[in-house]
Amino acid sequence: MALKRLQLVQREVDVAEGQVDRLMKDVNNKYGSDEQHFQKCQELQISAEKTLKTLQKLGKVELAPVQDRMRYDQKKQQEERRLKNILERLNTLSLELSPPGPSTAAHIVSKDDSEDDVDGDSNKDSNDDDTDDEDEDRAVQLPCHSQLYVVLSNFKGEQEGDLSIQRGEVLRIIKKASDGWWLAQDTKGNRGVVPKTFLKIGSGVDDEDEEVTEDDDDDESEESDEEEEEDEVEEKLTDDPDKDRVFNWSTVRKALTQIDTTDVLSAMGAIPSGFRPSTLSKLLEEDVKFRASHYIKPDLSQSQLSFKDLLLVPDSGRVRSRQVRTCVCFTLWSCRMIPTPGVGVQVLSRHIRLCAFDGAQALSNIHTVRASYNPKNPKTWTFSPMVTGVLPTLLDGDCFLRCDSSSPNLGILFELGVTFLRNSTGERGELSCGWAFLKLTDDTGNPIPNKTYELQVNGGTPYEKDVFVEASAGRKCEGGVFQQMLQGKRQPKLNVKLKSTNSRTRSQLSLLPDTLLYCVNCVHMLVLHRQLLADTLLIDRPTMQNADPISSPILSTFPVLVDHTDLLDALRSAWLEADANMSRAQKRDLTYLKQEFSKVYMSVYFLLHSPSLPCYRWADPPSEEERARVIYAALEDLKTYQHTASQSGGAEIFLDSTHSHLGFDVQELTFDLLSATQ
Repeated sequence: MALKRLQLVQREVDVAEGQVDRLMKDVNNKYGSDEQHFQKCQELQISAEKTLKTLQKLGKVELAPVQDRMRYDQKKQQEERRLKNILERLNTLSLELSPPGPSTAAHIVSKDDSEDDVDGDSNKDSNDDDTDDEDEDRAVQLPCHSQLYVVLSNFKGEQEGDLSIQRGEVLRIIKKASDGWWLAQDTKGNRGVVPKTFLKIGSGVDDEDEEVTEDDDDDESEESDEEEEEDEVEEKLTDDPDKDRVFNWSTVRKALTQIDTTDVLSAMGAIPSGFRPSTLSKLLEEDVKFRASHYIKPDLSQSQLSFKDLLLVPDSGRVRSRQVRTCVCFTLWSCRMIPTPGVGVQVLSRHIRLCAFDGAQALSNIHTVRASYNPKNPKTWTFSPMVTGVLPTLLDGDCFLRCDSSSPNLGILFELGVTFLRNSTGERGELSCGWAFLKLTDDTGNPIPNKTYELQVNGGTPYEKDVFVEASAGRKCEGGVFQQMLQGKRQPKLNVKLKSTNSRTRSQLSLLPDTLLYCVNCVHMLVLHRQLLADTLLIDRPTMQNADPISSPILSTFPVLVDHTDLLDALRSAWLEADANMSRAQKRDLTYLKQEFSKVYMSVYFLLHSPSLPCYRWADPPSEEERARVIYAALEDLKTYQHTASQSGGAEIFLDSTHSHLGFDVQELTFDLLSATQ
């Protein structure tokens, strides 16, 4: 059925493409009036949007061979690109054909105000006609694509293409977009996009007298609830079961707030040019699927009855290795010539957020590495400082990426960021100082060689082009070769080294999930967690169809440690201490390793439920210092208990009166299979 529907959609796209070509030809040859062309353009837009929605609703072909499914997906993507190209052509043509001033439809008034008709023609005599004649005239004058809306609240355009509007103003809607930003025209003939949540339908005309097409029925039902002031609109949208409208309003409000904050700091001179609100930080806060804890969960197969990426070797009982398209290890070396925020802003953290990226979307979790810097040279960032003991995961620049995406543009996106505190207001925020992208394949599709790469740091967001940070404002300089070389040294750069690994690390990486970006020094713990996960889900369960909760504190709480790196460092330190006391034979015994790892984990486990441990908060120095103090004290106590009670692994620390605990919750020990899978 899906194949037949796709064929029907292909025919519709062919017809639409032919109609657009004929319309463009008629416009160029001036066959017909602009009003006729404009109306035809709007009709084609509506038809193309319907076809695009139909195409996007087509399901996958599940029972067909793999090659047929691949061809089906390719054809579907090809038709979607064709439709988007058609819509772009129609949108451009619509703006060219739209009249420069307000149309007659923008000046239709109610029965009481019909004498104020702006056109000044014979419409004044329509007051003497009966109601039926008036409705018929109105139906003729009002095109199906134009609707009148009243502005609920002031909106100041902040970007190119936005339309500034005032409360009470009447707008004519030219084009409605699914993202909630509509193309509108005011009474002065100015055009631009405005958020639909700032509008309500009607302009003094009775709603029951307005004629709308069947395509606008859904929009009319949505807009009928927007009849109050801005605060009341927000309250209604929050209670409305239509989630899309709630999302649109919250997105608009959040975007406007960020833009205002950035503008204020820019006016103060506290933000260099090219800085933007952090893109990856926003993704990390709004969606849990960009956290590492999401990707260490097992992935179910298409049937939802087995696991896709978690399998066992029958003979040994070990996790089966899986090779992916991309598996690289790399090291963050340094950043240079990175502009610093100005006076009035306190920098709490300098860091890099990185993820797999294909030019359009993030394809992995977002990993964060904090940078070190010298106050005497604040424009240079370094990574992996020399410290005594275990290097914290947050400061470790040695990372790995496993990704099974087949995108030809797959690479690593690096976003340089700062978390700041505004001294005057105490406001916190995160800004992007620029971004760099390292494509992992060359033009022929082969992996790039292992070497050090010097990447240009671009300003703006990863979706903007030709935006430079402050240090590169004079990038296009004129002069000799020597001047250009000096100018090139002033450009922001990021140094990244791709490196090869030993066979042991490669074999360990092959046991991890198909998609993950994390610190190399934590691979051995991730592998042990993966083995315990396989034992519990594939061996210990009564049947593969059993989905009852499982008593396993390690599996239920380990994802929390992956997201809270200071607790993961505590576990890594305790495990390295235990590993140093093992013999070679014990280190090769997987059963013994799992038992010891479980003991060590349970010794650190109580930290998760200690009332003396503050809640984790990013880039909050007092909180980080207090957490470090509590964790360090717990590790010292743990070493003491392990020396005195080596057989129990230091479990007596749970019974020590000096360590209090939060109220017990059975969910601490319960691993829920249904909620723990991707």
